Amino acid sequence: MEKRPPVVVHPPSPDGGREVTIKGKRAGIAYSLFDVMELVHGAGLPAHDTAVDDPHLIEWLGGGPMEWTGKE
Repeated sequence: MEKRPPVVVHPPSPDGGREVTIKGKRAGIAYSLFDVMELVHGAGLPAHDTAVDDPHLIEWLGGGPMEWTGKE
């Protein structure tokens, strides 16, 4: 069975926010990369400036780190 990264960023909602789960628990809604990194740091996970591209740390569902527009 494939192990999922600790951080999962879910597809954009119609308002552009993306739910973020950390270790299977809801961490909050992100509206930008800054918000994602703030949630990651707040959870005590080690993350560097390029962490958004680290597939061992973050899994992006429904679009990558540059997708913030939800479908209406």
